[in-house]
Amino acid sequence: MASRTSPSRISQTKILADLRLAAKKGDRTALSLALDRMRTLAHSPRYWEKYLVLLSNPLARLVDLLVIKQGDRIAHQKGRKLPKPSTAAGKRKRKEPTKPPRRKPALSTEQPTLFDL
Repeated sequence: MASRTSPSRISQTKILADLRLAAKKGDRTALSLALDRMRTLAHSPRYWEKYLVLLSNPLARLVDLLVIKQGDRIAHQKGRKLPKPSTAAGKRKRKEPTKPPRRKPALSTEQPTLFDL
C-alpha cells in the first residue's frame, strides 16, 4: 500500500477572500488567518508553486512584500533569475564639489544683550 499525501487544505480562494475582507472592513482576524496560510505556503517547499501562482494577485503580492518578504528568495530557489538592479558602480561617478570649511565666528569679549534694559 503506497502512502498518499493528503491534499492541502489551504485554498488560494480562501486566502484571497480573507485578504479582501481585511482590506475592505479592516478585519484583523481575517488578515491574520490569511497571513498564516500564506506563510505556510511560502515556507514549505511542497507548496512553492501554489505560492508563486498566488503572487499573481496584487493583494497577495503586497502582503508578501510588506510582511513575508519571501518572493525573491523562493523565485531564486526555484531557479528563476530576477534581473539585477542597475548599480551606481556601472554609471560614471561624479565627483561631489567639496564644501569650503566653516569658519568659526570671531569671539567677542562682550556679548550683546537680548533685552533693552
